[in-house]
Order: sequence, then structure tokens, then C-alpha cells
Amino acid sequence: MHEKKSGAQIVWESLLSEGVEVVFGLPGGATLPMYDALAKDRYPIRHVLVTHEQGASHMADGYARATGRVGVCMATSGPGATNLITGLTTANMDSSPVVAITGQVPTSLLGRDGFQEADVQGVSLPVTKHNYLVTDVRDLAQALKEAFYIARTGRPGPVLIDICKDAQQAETEFEHLESVNLPGYNPTLTAADPAAIERAARLINESERPLIVAGQGVSIAQAEAELRNLAEKANIPVATSLLGISAFPETHPLSLGMGGMHGEAFTNYAMQECDVLIAVGARLDDRLTGVFSTFAPKARLIHIDLDPSEVGKNLTIDTPVVGDALLTLRALLPLVEATEHPAWLAQIGQWRSDTDQRDVLAQETEELVPPFIMRQLWHLTNEGDCTIVSDVGQHQMWEAQYFPHTKRRSLITSGGLGTMGFALPAAVGVQIGHPDEEVWVVAGDGGFQMTMPELSTVVTEGLPLKIAIINNGYLGMVRQWQDVFYDKRYAGTPLFNPDFVKIADAYGLPAQTVSRKEDVEAAIRQAQAHNGPFLIDFQVEPFANVFPMVAPGKSVADMIRRPMPMTAVEGTEG
Repeated sequence: MHEKKSGAQIVWESLLSEGVEVVFGLPGGATLPMYDALAKDRYPIRHVLVTHEQGASHMADGYARATGRVGVCMATSGPGATNLITGLTTANMDSSPVVAITGQVPTSLLGRDGFQEADVQGVSLPVTKHNYLVTDVRDLAQALKEAFYIARTGRPGPVLIDICKDAQQAETEFEHLESVNLPGYNPTLTAADPAAIERAARLINESERPLIVAGQGVSIAQAEAELRNLAEKANIPVATSLLGISAFPETHPLSLGMGGMHGEAFTNYAMQECDVLIAVGARLDDRLTGVFSTFAPKARLIHIDLDPSEVGKNLTIDTPVVGDALLTLRALLPLVEATEHPAWLAQIGQWRSDTDQRDVLAQETEELVPPFIMRQLWHLTNEGDCTIVSDVGQHQMWEAQYFPHTKRRSLITSGGLGTMGFALPAAVGVQIGHPDEEVWVVAGDGGFQMTMPELSTVVTEGLPLKIAIINNGYLGMVRQWQDVFYDKRYAGTPLFNPDFVKIADAYGLPAQTVSRKEDVEAAIRQAQAHNGPFLIDFQVEPFANVFPMVAPGKSVADMIRRPMPMTAVEGTEG
């Protein structure tokens, strides 16, 4: 006979059976039975207390991206659960496996506008891979088992389980479930149809100007080695999306780095002039392609993706290849001929030499500008032997442009949703997932303030996070658009910032303000030498802009280029 357990105990028993080691959460009335069971029964699961539930969902997301395991967050009913929604939407857009467990009012109060009641199932439905409302304790173990299975299989994503309080308190016979049977959901990883792989190989072998565009799906499938083997065998240059950064080493001779709205000019030219474009695990969204109708006009498009809904969603695809990236690339590789493409690579090399002005902005200005900081950070981390968790805005693009990533999963950022405030809490999850890794938060002053109270979590957990605030006194990316497109009318973008060093001191963190180029190296080294968290407030030139830049409604080949000669404060088209 199976032992009787409460719903609250079943939650923790199920988490243990899924290999969960840490949960990020904030307790409340509707989750008290679960928290009491955690304390009373001494389950060996680390609970990380957050200051805001949005932080919990970002932490679970960061943990999942860094480790490849399911991240778990927990919140109470009503505002606790709705505060998770931004983080779950972020995870959903970026295919991150997260399970969110929320408390709900007792079943007798459902639909009666009880205290702290919200229709969490309805609210979360559009932004999760799946969700559950559990009103009967007998359904709880099955729901939890299915939630983890759905979150981690196929194209990963967040799953929410909303558990009524009385279902947590009730008891039932409990047994660990060994398998899941979900009719209609068959996420078995397989290679694509052999005929589609053969068509793709034929196009690649016939091409004179091939190009690979790698997205985050390469890293999710752990197909980095296969991607590199394909590129090297056929001498195919590789561009990436923002989330695809670190799927291909950016110091490799075939690497073109990030393409798209703030991609380098030579990368965007290559996308527009290639005759075959092989997209691997990339959504081909508007930030990469510009106006869909103008993207890669000379190319036959091959799209390798696990999710059939992505293939043809934005662009007409000549050769759809639906399957797991790892298995598909392994099947494709023997069919692709070893090739050289000297003329094509020479053309790209010429574009690179004509348009790559990054070192000009990074080095040849007197002002302290973010590109210089990114270059210094790269050099001082042994050329990128660390993980960067970047927030959203100008600094995010500068990091992508000026910090060459060579390690897999070494850049973690919010791509699809573009969630300001992501970096600090996500980095908590990353650092807990990789306690021995050097982890840097790179955040703007605006985004950092959105989740700044999670410094409390950093201190409480004793995490050695290093935090670089790129402080320009503005909501920088919005100000840049006002600068370029709205005749410098800076409505709502100037910021009043606190003294970040004093804020850090209030939390017990050592910190330093840097406003001169000559002080950057010493500050970074000081942060690295400290065995706990450290914050650097980099007070940078406020009107530096991110270039190149593709204007809305334009082709990716139609870029606003870096002004020459470079003046950091110009902000003009040039």
C-alpha cells in the first residue's frame, strides 16, 4: 500500500524525483502549506528567497539556460503569480525550460473574487508552453510529472502549475510516476526527413556563396561541434542571431558575428549577397532580417529547425528541414562536399576591411565609451573565459559587438521579449547553476534599477557576481531613437539615478565608480580579486550611439553606419 502524503509533500517529493536542487521563490498565504512542508520535512532542496517574484522567474530562466536543466520558481496566488508573468513570457520567447509553481485560493473561492485570487491559468495561457490548474490532490503528481516532461522536451519552454490551497492540504496515496503519456504530444528528437536533408546538401554543394545563420537552437541541441564541422568542411561563413552568439566561436576565421539591426555591415552584406542561406535553430525574426520581403533576396533558403511552426512563419523557405539540429547536422555532414569558395570569402574579407570600424570607437576617443569597457572586460577575463549576462538596451548591443564569445552558453540575455531588468536576477540563477564560473552582469542604469533589490538575494546567497553598470543617465536605446528619428526630443528618457556605490554599500557590497578610461582595467581587476560580489558604476559618455543601425522598414543592407571621423557624441547618420 502506498504511503499517504499531503499535496504540499507531493510537490517536494516530485521535485526531488525530477532532480531539482534549487527553487527560487517568495512565500505567501496560498503557498504556506508547501513552505511548511519544506521546513517540517527538511527536504534537501535549496530555496532561494527573492525580493520580487519577477526576479524568481528570471532566476529560474537563467539557471535553465546556463545548465540546460529545468529551472523552478514558486509564487503565491494573485499578485505573486501575476508578477511571474514577465519572466515566463521571456522564457517562452527564448525557449527556456522553466516550471512555475503557484498557489491558488481554495477551490470553494474559485471564481468568487476571493482575496488574492487571479485567473492565473487564463493569464498565463498565451505565454507558456502549457499550464495546469490543480483542484484535486489526486491529480497533482501527474500534473507535476507532465509539467517537467513538457518543459524540457521538444522545443523547451515554461510550464505553470497553479495549485489550490486545499489541494495542497489534502492527502492522498502517493507513488512516484515513471512515465508520461500525452496523446498528441510526441516530442521525440529525430533527424529531418532524409529527402529534405539530401535536397539541402544538393543546394549547399551547388552554391558559390553559401552562408550559415546560427540561432540559439544550435546550443539547445548541443550541436556546436557539428555546426563547426559543417562550416569548416565546406568553408561556409557563419553569422548568428543575438541568441545564437556563442554557438560558433567568434574568433574563428569563418565567424561573421551577429547580423541584423545592429549587426556589422559586412555580416549584413553577406546575408544579402549569399546564394544559399542555411538557417540552423534560428527564428529568422525581424531584428535579424529587417523587412522580411527584402531579406536575402538572392538566396535559396534552407531552414533547419525542430519546431515546424517556425519554418515559413516569416519567410518563404525553399527547403524546409524539420528535425533536431544535432541529428540533422550529423546526417547532413557526410552529404556535403569539401569546398573552398575563395572568391566568396575574399569578397567578405573586403567588406570586413572596408566597414569594420569597431576598434576606432573602442580606442580612439578620449571619453569613456561602452565599447572600450567591453573590450577591456574581454581581455581581462582571459579573452572571454566567463559568462556574461546582459540586460536589454544599448549596452546589450555593444556587448554583442565588442565581446567575442568562444565558449558555449557564455552569453545569456533576453532576445525575443527584450526584458529590461533581466540581467541581475538571471545572473543569480546562472551563478547558482555554475558556482565556480566567473559571471558578469552587464546592465544599463535604467534596466538595473528595475530589479536592483535582488542585490539582497546576491548578498544573502553569498554569490560572487561581478556587476558592471553602463551608466549614461538615459534610457539609452530609446534616447538613441529619439536622437536619430525624432529630432532629439528626449521625452521621458533622461534618468535620475541614485548613487549606485552608496546603494551597493547599503547592501554590504564593495563598489567603485569609474569615469575615466585609465581606471577601467584596475576596477575590473579589483572586482575579480574580490571573492564576493562587486559592483562597478561605469559613468560613460551619455550620447554614444550603437552603430551600425538598421532603421525600421529598411533592408538589413541599408544601414546607418558609424560616423567617420568618429566622434562619440555625434549621433548623426554620417
